[in-house]
This record gives sequence, structure tokens and C-alpha cells, in this order.
Amino acid sequence: MKTVWVIDGAYLFNYGRTRPFDYLKLKNELVRLGGGSAIHESYYLNATRDPAADGQNAFHTWLKSAAPRGPKIRVQLYRLKEMHVTCGHCGNQFDREVQKGVDVGIATLIVKLAAQNVYDRLILAAGDGDFEDAIDYVKSDLHKEVWICGSQANLSPDLQSYADNVVWLEDLHPAIDKET
Repeated sequence: MKTVWVIDGAYLFNYGRTRPFDYLKLKNELVRLGGGSAIHESYYLNATRDPAADGQNAFHTWLKSAAPRGPKIRVQLYRLKEMHVTCGHCGNQFDREVQKGVDVGIATLIVKLAAQNVYDRLILAAGDGDFEDAIDYVKSDLHKEVWICGSQANLSPDLQSYADNVVWLEDLHPAIDKET
């Protein structure tokens, strides 16, 4: 069975803030849960500042590196967009950076790879219910198996309802813990 792993980088980054984990160990656990079947392709999509910080560049380079050094994940980066915001409570105005295009990129990738028959099984590491239409299409119309990998704290029930398997990140510790 050909498996593709698609990662919402911001989602896993936020999870890792409270429980640091290692992407290579996570990939190995997903392979183990899949009966030892290798992951055919992996994609990490996220937004970054322009120019990216040295630490971000090093992390993205590591993600691309093959085992045993790294998890061999293709990295697709989008730009952060500055958004002008007015606080609804105090009326203060400020600028903040927001992702631009990442969710659309993830949904497009999921559908494109399924239509090209690149995978039989999709593992989506994301929690956003906005992916529901893409997941519904690849599961219902293209008959792909869908696994959702996420945190019990913030994994959309809409995504869970389509999953053939829900992989809870919390259940994978200590196997995926980052070494300090």
C-alpha cells in the first residue's frame, strides 16, 4: 500500500511546544502502525518569514535529509502576510503575521496526489476542519484510505468522522519524544 504523509507544519509546531517530539521518530511510528509499510512520500507545508531565520533554515534542511540523519520530508514554504487588526475590546490597532496559502496548498496537494493515484493511504497531520471537503473527496469519490494524526486537544471532529484511523499523538509518547 502506497502511503503519503502530509503535514500542516504550524499544527505540529504548536503541538510540539507543549510536548517536544522528533519528526523522524514520528515517521517511524507511523510506519510501524501501518504494518511496516514504508511511507512513499512526505510533505511538510508551512509559512515562514522572508528571509527565514537561521534556525528555521536548519530545521527545514534537516527535515529534507534522509534517514538515518533526518525524516526525508519535502518542504513547501509559503510567505507570512502582515495583517492590520483592530482589537474588538479596546480598539487598539496592531499588525500581526498570518499564514497565507498554506491550507489551500495542503488541500490542493491532498486532492492532486490522490487524483494522480500517488497514494492508497493518506496520513494527514493536521487538525483543521477546513480540510473536510478535500478529505471527503479523496475518501468518498477516489476511495482512498485516510488516517488523521493529531492531538486530542485540538483535532476537528469533522476530520475524525472521515478517518479510517485516528492516530493520537499523545499515545505515541515516549516513542516520539525529542531527546534533549
